[in-house]
Amino acid sequence: MKRSYYMVVLIMLTFFVISFITNIIGPLSPEFIKDFKLSDLMAGILPFAFFIAYGIMSIPTSMLVQKYNEKIIMVAAFVVAFIGSLLLAFYPNYLTAILSLFLIGCGMAMLQVVINPLLRTAGGEENYAFTSVLAQLIFGGASFISPLVYSAMVVNLSGKGNSTFFNLFHSLVPQNLPWISLYWLFAFISFLMFIILSASKFPQVELANDEKAGPLKTHVDLFKNRVVILYFIALFCYVGTEQGVSYWMSQFLYQYHHFNPETIGANAVAYFWGLMTVGGIVGLFLLKLVDSRKLLVGFTIPALIALTFGLFGSAEVSLYAFPIVGFFMSVMYPIVFSLALSSVSENHGSFAGILVTGIIGGAVVQILIGGLGNLFGLRTAMVLIYVTMGYILSIGFWAKPLVTNKTIFTKDNI
Repeated sequence: MKRSYYMVVLIMLTFFVISFITNIIGPLSPEFIKDFKLSDLMAGILPFAFFIAYGIMSIPTSMLVQKYNEKIIMVAAFVVAFIGSLLLAFYPNYLTAILSLFLIGCGMAMLQVVINPLLRTAGGEENYAFTSVLAQLIFGGASFISPLVYSAMVVNLSGKGNSTFFNLFHSLVPQNLPWISLYWLFAFISFLMFIILSASKFPQVELANDEKAGPLKTHVDLFKNRVVILYFIALFCYVGTEQGVSYWMSQFLYQYHHFNPETIGANAVAYFWGLMTVGGIVGLFLLKLVDSRKLLVGFTIPALIALTFGLFGSAEVSLYAFPIVGFFMSVMYPIVFSLALSSVSENHGSFAGILVTGIIGGAVVQILIGGLGNLFGLRTAMVLIYVTMGYILSIGFWAKPLVTNKTIFTKDNI
C-alpha cells in the first residue's frame, strides 16, 4: 500500500490541535470560577461535560467510521468543535460553557477514535511504533504551548501589550473576559482544519478483523471479562488522575499560595505537560531496559511523593512539585494501555474502544473533587487523587500480560 507522508503530517497536526484545545481547560479553571462566580462543584461540572463526551461518543464513533469513512468523521468532528467554540465565544456564561465543552469534547473524541488506525495506514505498519511515539510527543508539546498562548492572550488583551494581531480581538472579546479570545482562536483553528481536511485525499484504511470494532454484543460480552473491567478502571483512574492534577493545579496555587493564575498558574500547568513530554522520552529508553510493570511502579511512587509535596509543601515547593508529577505520570498511559491490549487474545478493536471510553474518568473524578472541595476544601478534596493513582500503582503488581515488552535483556520476547 502506498504511504502518504502528507497524511502523516496532517494527522500530527490533528494531534497537536486536539491537545492544544483539550488541555487548556485546567489553566482556565480559575477564570471560570472567578468570572462565572462558581463553587468548586460547579467548576467540576465543566471538565465533566468535556470528558463525559468521550464516554458517549467513543464506541458509537468506532462503529460509524466503518459505515462511512475516516474523512467524513474527521470533518464532522471539526464542525462540532467549531460550533462548540463559537457558542462560548458569542455567549460567554456558565450554561453555554457546559454545552460548549461538551460539544468540543464530542469532536475531540471522534478524532481520537479515527486518527490512530489512520496513522498506521498512512505511515506504514512498519513505522507505526515510531510515528505513534512522535504523535504523543507532539501531543505533549501542544499541551505545553497552549497555557503559554492563553497567558499571552490575556496579558495583551488586558492592555499590557500592543500588537495588530491582538487588536483584532478587542471588538470580539468582552473587556472583562480576555480569556474568551481563546475560544475565538479555537473556532478559527477548527474552521481551518475543516477546510484542510475537506481538500485532502485520504488513504483507504483496512483494519484487520481483530482491529475492527465489533457489534454492541461484543462490547457487552467483553465487559463480562474481569480483566477488561480491571483495565477499564485503570484508564478511568489514569485520566482522572491526569486531569485531577492539571485541572485543579492552577486554582490550588491561587487559592492556597496566591499565585497569579493568568501567568504563574498557567506556566505551572504548561510545565506539567512539558515535563510529561520529557518523561515520555526518558520512558522510551527505560522500556528497553526493564519490564514495563516495574517501570510503572518505579514512576508511580515518585509521582505520589511529588503530589504530596504539591498538596502539603510551602508555596515554592508546591509550585515546583505539581509539574514534577507530570514527569512521573508520563509512562502511565502508554504502559497501562499496552498491558491492557496484551492481556486479551482477541477483539482488540472493541477492547480499545472500551478503554478509550474510560476517559470518562476525567469527568467523574473532577466532579467528585469539586463536590468534596465544597464540603472540605480543595486540598482535602484533591487527596482523592491518591486513590486513583494508588490503583495505577497496583497494576504493576497484578498485571499478567500474555506478552511482555521486549528489552535488551529478553531476546525471546516478541
